[in-house]
Amino acid sequence: MQRLYFLAPNADTTSDIADELNQMGLTQDELHVVGRKWKPLEREGVPVATLRETSDVMNAPKRGVPVGAGLGAVLGVVVHYVLGPSLIVIVPAMAVFGGLFGLWTSTMVGVSVKDVKVSKYRQALNRGELLMIADVPGEREETVKQMVRRHHPEVVIDKITARDEARPVGKGH
Repeated sequence: MQRLYFLAPNADTTSDIADELNQMGLTQDELHVVGRKWKPLEREGVPVATLRETSDVMNAPKRGVPVGAGLGAVLGVVVHYVLGPSLIVIVPAMAVFGGLFGLWTSTMVGVSVKDVKVSKYRQALNRGELLMIADVPGEREETVKQMVRRHHPEVVIDKITARDEARPVGKGH
């Protein structure tokens, strides 16, 4: 799946794009809208983006659990050598605790880290424009982009690039 972003000037254009994408076979689960004036779109059935799509909440635990488990295991080894070999179960227990702690803390941080494209278009969103997020099968990416360009030349089309991936910002899921 490729995540595409469509920055539209108003709700009518966003609604038209949602209808066209639905006709192309994309489901409501694959479309989400971000912006200040999303209420009319929600009444039309266009789903509003949640923290899952607009923050790093889904990807942060992928980094936090291994780091937490590793640090917990190291701490367990230190405790094992300080308190004696009778506490060998402390190493796996501390690794599990560290992993759980890493899950919790990274999720809390992930909620506050905005998706790279949502952050990029924050000023436009504050002006009243709307950002539609569409998860499109990779082989249909060009077809979708061509259709949107043909019917709505005023819409900015964007996607996560390798450069975005390298930046220390969030990527919605």
